[in-house]
Amino acid sequence: MLNVCKVFGDGQLEKRSSGLLQLWKKKRCVLTEEGLRLHSCKGAKELRFELMTTVDCVEYKRGMVYFTVVMASGKEIDFRCPQDGTAWNAEIALALVRFKNLQAVQTGRNRRMSAEHLGSTGEDEEL
Repeated sequence: MLNVCKVFGDGQLEKRSSGLLQLWKKKRCVLTEEGLRLHSCKGAKELRFELMTTVDCVEYKRGMVYFTVVMASGKEIDFRCPQDGTAWNAEIALALVRFKNLQAVQTGRNRRMSAEHLGSTGEDEEL
């Protein structure tokens, strides 16, 4: 079965490499409801929202916006984009908040359904 997800944005973003020189490399990015897909000539990598903590460290310098995506593992991934283009930092942050909110709502529903199920078995005592 094909997994189709909603696309919130598509464009170019620069990612700082983790190597010794830490060069900025252009990536084609697709922001979906599940995360950020980074495409390069070597293939694609996906930064999933379930593994992200926050979008942090926004700085405006020489016409560029610099920001960091912090992963749950503690890894920080640095990005930059032109100030006058797509506000990738805001788009990613909003999509991450949307994902975390949906996750919280689903967790609440699951707890409620579980509590209702336990209550229907007669295990509840009235106080």
